[in-house]
Amino acid sequence: MKVEVVVISKEIIRPSSPTPDHLRTYQLSFLDQISPPVYNPLKSLSNVLTQFYPLAGRAQGNLFIDCNDQGIPYLETRVKCQLSDVIQNPIPIELNKFIPFQVDEVADISFGVQLNIFECGGIALGMCISHKIADALSFFNFIKTWAATARQQGDHIVCPQFVSAKLFPPKNISGFNPRVGITRENIVTRMFVFEASKIEALKTKYGAGDHSKSLENHQKPPSRVEALSAFIWDRFMAATQVKSDIAPKRFYAIVHAVNLRTRIDPPLPEHSFGNLYRFAMTIPSLDTGEECYGLVRQVRDQVKKIDKNYVEKLQKGSEHLDFIKQRSDNVFKGEMVTMSFTSLCRFPLYEADFGWGNPTWVGSPALTFNNLVVFIDAKSGGGIEAYINMKEEDLDKIEGDVSVPHATLNYYITNKNFLTSWIILFEGEKQLKGLTLSFYIDVIWIPCIFFYARLYK
Repeated sequence: MKVEVVVISKEIIRPSSPTPDHLRTYQLSFLDQISPPVYNPLKSLSNVLTQFYPLAGRAQGNLFIDCNDQGIPYLETRVKCQLSDVIQNPIPIELNKFIPFQVDEVADISFGVQLNIFECGGIALGMCISHKIADALSFFNFIKTWAATARQQGDHIVCPQFVSAKLFPPKNISGFNPRVGITRENIVTRMFVFEASKIEALKTKYGAGDHSKSLENHQKPPSRVEALSAFIWDRFMAATQVKSDIAPKRFYAIVHAVNLRTRIDPPLPEHSFGNLYRFAMTIPSLDTGEECYGLVRQVRDQVKKIDKNYVEKLQKGSEHLDFIKQRSDNVFKGEMVTMSFTSLCRFPLYEADFGWGNPTWVGSPALTFNNLVVFIDAKSGGGIEAYINMKEEDLDKIEGDVSVPHATLNYYITNKNFLTSWIILFEGEKQLKGLTLSFYIDVIWIPCIFFYARLYK
C-alpha cells in the first residue's frame, strides 16, 4: 500500500558539549577516501555525539571532516496508517519515506534521524550514516553505544578509537571514482529467505558431497555464507554467461568484504572507527571439474591473502590504488562482470535495545549497487535473508533457480531513488522517553529503520 508521511517538525541535534579545538579536523583515511559515498543505520544521541564527534561535523570534499558541531538533522513525522499496515506487507520503496532524506539530496552531512509516529501509537525510527566515514562494524558499534547510553548502562559503553587515518594516511586518488558500481539504472532488489535446512543441504553439496572434491578432509566445511555465495553465483553464471564465439571476452569476479581489524599486526579492537575493510576478489577458474567450480576453496584462498603482509602493502604503497583503478576501468568498459557479497550475519543487529526491547525484525530495502548480495541473519531458526540486487532481466532469469526449492521469495524492491537502508522492527509496551534518534548519509547511505509497537497513545 501507498504510505502517506507528513513531516511536522525539523531540528538539528548537536553534541551536548563542544568538540575540543585539537579534534576539530577529522582526517579521512586512504580507505575512507576510496569507500563509496553511501550511507549506513543510530537526549542520549546528543551525549553520544560528544564521543562520535565527526558525525556532527561536515565533510570537506574527500579529505577530512570539519568537526564543527553543526549537528545532525532530526525530523518528526505522522504516518497516516497503522504500523501493522507496513509490517504485514513491507514495500521497501515505501520505506524510503521513513528516513530523513534521499541519498542524492545531501553532500556533506554524515548522519541523520527521522522519528515516524503511526496512528496506532507505534513508531518507526529511521536513521542513516555515511559510508564515507564508517563501515558496517563502526556503524553497529555506534548503535550499541547509543543504545547503552539510552538505557543508562555505562558499563556497556566503549569509546571509539579514531585511528584509520593514522594507519592509512590519505592519498591523491585522482583517476579513481569511488562511485563505480553505484548506478541509477532500474536495479531491482528481491529478498530470498533461506531456511536452515536448505542451507545445510548446500553446505553438504559444496563441502562433503559424494561428487565434490572442493574441500580436502582437513579443511572446515563451508560456512553458511560461503555455501550461499557459491550457490547464488553459480545460478547467476548459468543464467547470464554468454556462450558464443562472437561474444565479447569478459571475465567474472566474486568480491567479498573482509574486516581488516583482525588482520593488522597488532590487531585492532572492534570499536576502531572508520572504513577498516577491504575486498577479496576471486576470478575463479571454470574448468576445475569440481562442484560449482570449487568456488568455496577458491574464495578461501583469496581471503587468506588479506593478511598482515597485504595490510602493510596497503599502508605503504600505491599498488592497491593502481589495482582498483584498473579493475574499475575493466568494469566500466564491460570487460569484467563482478558479483559482490557482504555479510551482516552474526552482527548484533537484534541486540539494539534502546530501552524498548530488542528488534522484532531487521531488514534492508533497495541497495544502490548492481550485482550485490547482502546476507542478514533471520531472527530465529538459523536461516538467512539474502537481498539480491541486479538488473531486472538478470534477476528474472535466476529467480526460479534461487527460490524453488531453496528459498522463499518475500518481496520486491525497485531502486528508483538511489538508496540503501536497513529496517529494524520492534514490539513493546514500554514508554518512549527522552530519546532523540539519529542516522544519516553522505554520498552513499546505510539507513536503518526501527519499528516499535504502541509506544504512543
